[in-house]
Amino acid sequence: MPRSASTLTRDELLGPSRHGAADAIHDPGPDAAAERLAGIDEAAVEPIVAADGHLVRVGTASWTDPTMTAQGVFYPDGAVSAEERLSYYASRFPLVEVDATYYALPSRRTSELWVERTPPDFTVDIKAHALMTGQPTETRRLPKDLRTALPPELQDKSRIYAKDLPDELRAAVWEWFVDGVEPLAEAGQLGSVLLQYPRWFFTSSQNREQILEAKERLGGVRAAVEFRSASWFNEKNVERTLRFLEDHDIPLVMVDGPQGYRSSVPAIAATTSPELAIVRFHGRRADTWEAKGIPTVERFRYLYERDELEDWVPRIREASKQAKDTHVLMNNCYANYGSTNARELAAMLLEADLAG
Repeated sequence: MPRSASTLTRDELLGPSRHGAADAIHDPGPDAAAERLAGIDEAAVEPIVAADGHLVRVGTASWTDPTMTAQGVFYPDGAVSAEERLSYYASRFPLVEVDATYYALPSRRTSELWVERTPPDFTVDIKAHALMTGQPTETRRLPKDLRTALPPELQDKSRIYAKDLPDELRAAVWEWFVDGVEPLAEAGQLGSVLLQYPRWFFTSSQNREQILEAKERLGGVRAAVEFRSASWFNEKNVERTLRFLEDHDIPLVMVDGPQGYRSSVPAIAATTSPELAIVRFHGRRADTWEAKGIPTVERFRYLYERDELEDWVPRIREASKQAKDTHVLMNNCYANYGSTNARELAAMLLEADLAG
C-alpha cells in the first residue's frame, strides 16, 4: 500500500520527478531555488502600493503541500502545526489562495480559524467547489447532511455532477459554500471566489448564463472566472468574452501556463473589473499538464526563470492602474518554487516602480 505524503522522508518528497523528463533549469530542486532569494527575501511581505493607491498582492496557491512543509524547504523548524504554518506564511505574504475547497465544501469553523490566525489585512482567495463549475466530486467528500439527502441512486455513486442533483440540493451546495466562507467575508479578508471552468466548458450563450447564475448565487461575494477552453479567446470570440465580463464586472483570471493543449488558454492580459485583477501562474511544464494518474503537485513542478517572470511585469503594472486590487498567485507550488517565484516577481514589481 502506498504511504501517505506525511510519512515520506524529505528526500522521497523532493527527489527527482518520476513523471516526465527532468529539466535542470526549471526543476533544479529546493536548495537551488532558495539560493535565488539572496537580497530579496522580504520583497513580497507587504502589498505593493501602485498608482492612485491601488494595491498589488503577491502570494501562492498553497501553504500546506507536503513538498512545501517538508523540513527546511519554506517553514522554520518550529512551525509544525497548522496554526503555526499559516501564521508564518501570513508573515511572509499578504495573499494566499485556498484550493482545498474545490474538493471539499468549506466550513465556517475553518474560516473562523483562518481569520484568527492571520493579520486583519491578509487576503484569501477561495477556489469554488467542483460542483459549482460543472465538474464531478467524490460523493464521500460531501458533508454528511448533503450526502444523506441525495437520492438513493446517487448515494451509491463514487462521483456525481451538479446536473444530476435535484434543484434543492444543487442550491444547497451554493448555500453551504457561501456560509462556509462568510467569516472571511465579514472580516474583510475574502478576496474572491475563483470559478475555474473545465476544458469542456466552451463559449456559448448557455455557458455565459451559467456564469451569471454563479455570480448571482454567490450574492455579495466577488466571483472571478478562469477558463480552460481556448474557444473563449479565439479570433471570433475574444472581444465578446472580454465585453461580457466587463459588462458584468467579473474579473478575468489571467493565466500563464503550458500551451498546445485542449485546456490551454493564451496569456491574455485584460482587466475586466475596476475592483480586482487576478493573474495565476501555473508553470509551463507541458509533459504533465494533461497527464493522468499523477500527483497534482507534479503538474506544477516548474520554477520560472527570471526572464519568464519579467515578461509579466508590464502587464501587471497596467492591471494595477486599472484595478484597485491586483492579485498575483503562484500555482507552481512544488516545494519552494512558488514562494521563490512570488518573491522574485514582487521584487521586479518594486523595481519597476508601479507608482510611476
